[in-house]
Amino acid sequence: MFALVLGCGAVACAASDEPGGRLRSQGQGGASAGGQAQTGSGGFAAGGAPTTGSGGSTGTGTSGGSTSGGNGAGGFDTGAGGSGGNAAGGFKAGGGTTGGGTSGSGGAGGSLAGAGGSGGGDSGGKAAGGFKAGGPFAGGGNAGGTTSGPTGGTTGGPTGGTGGAAPVGEPDCNAPMPSGGETKMMNNTGGEGNLAWEIWSNTGEGQLTIYEVPAFIAAWNNSGGYLGRLGYEWGRFGQTPVPHDQRGTITAQFVSRKTGSAGGYSYIGMYGWTTNPCVEWYVVDDSYNNMPINPGNTTKEGEVDIDGGTYIVYSRPTTGSGGTRCSGATNWIQYYSVRKTARACGVISLSEHFRAWEDMGLDMSGELLEAKILVEVGGGVGNVELPIANVMVQ
Repeated sequence: MFALVLGCGAVACAASDEPGGRLRSQGQGGASAGGQAQTGSGGFAAGGAPTTGSGGSTGTGTSGGSTSGGNGAGGFDTGAGGSGGNAAGGFKAGGGTTGGGTSGSGGAGGSLAGAGGSGGGDSGGKAAGGFKAGGPFAGGGNAGGTTSGPTGGTTGGPTGGTGGAAPVGEPDCNAPMPSGGETKMMNNTGGEGNLAWEIWSNTGEGQLTIYEVPAFIAAWNNSGGYLGRLGYEWGRFGQTPVPHDQRGTITAQFVSRKTGSAGGYSYIGMYGWTTNPCVEWYVVDDSYNNMPINPGNTTKEGEVDIDGGTYIVYSRPTTGSGGTRCSGATNWIQYYSVRKTARACGVISLSEHFRAWEDMGLDMSGELLEAKILVEVGGGVGNVELPIANVMVQ
């Protein structure tokens, strides 16, 4: 157990190693073979019942889809190559399996075509490459898409293109606390995924209430240096930590409501450690003290604009008062991003802070042990409710 010297004088303040993406294809058969406007060439008279397996004499219509071949043209298992019918670029041949969302091969098919390819909503059925041009089932990252070709385009689909992590939406700043909850006391740690929690104080006092969703309440009563936090833990429970750039893009949503007092220093934001080298880091978005706080004995490394605000970046050496999460270390470095204007609700783009620190020459190459939403105080009596404390890795 330990606390770091953060803030004024000899106040102990930091954490320890608790318990420290439309083409139209040509088909066979003539227009005279077709039926109505909705059955197209081929239709039921040409393609017949699904006993012939082909639309008209050879494939009917213009190509695939319910506007060209009719149900019997090509049947459900063929479709491709101008056979028409729902199966022409339809459910199995030109659809999700061949020309649809998975591959997009053999041409894309269009909103009125679909044969020999994926087919759209009016030709090969909804599963055949989506509704129009490879819509919700075509495309995705790399398949389907809005054009044709061996792999289709790069747009469309539920997941969009191939680049970057999806943006994280703003949280509901009026979100209520969840019901239930389980209160933890003493210095302890547990949980899994982004519900890994930890409570620590240098007196062994204080409480942490956790829930089945990413939310918590940190409470203290003259508990000395107190830390309560929730998020991802990679340094315990049989896991193998890796550097942050191998972990993925880390972002968090938070909503906090504070009451009471917090002694000489306090931080509300994000927190964690790396090892090899040993670094204890903070992103501070709010405090019981006036923002921007300065932890003391710091070197200003620069400023950076992230998440709609400006952060001052500090570094400082420390020895804490009892240990670290880095085995054998007796002194280490701390990095801080301190927001100039306090906020109690928003998105914290943690990976952007890591990159900003590196751009300033600060070493973040070590294995990332944790990334958690933090409440840390240096005394007083109070609590912080966080109905949303959601750390995400993409």
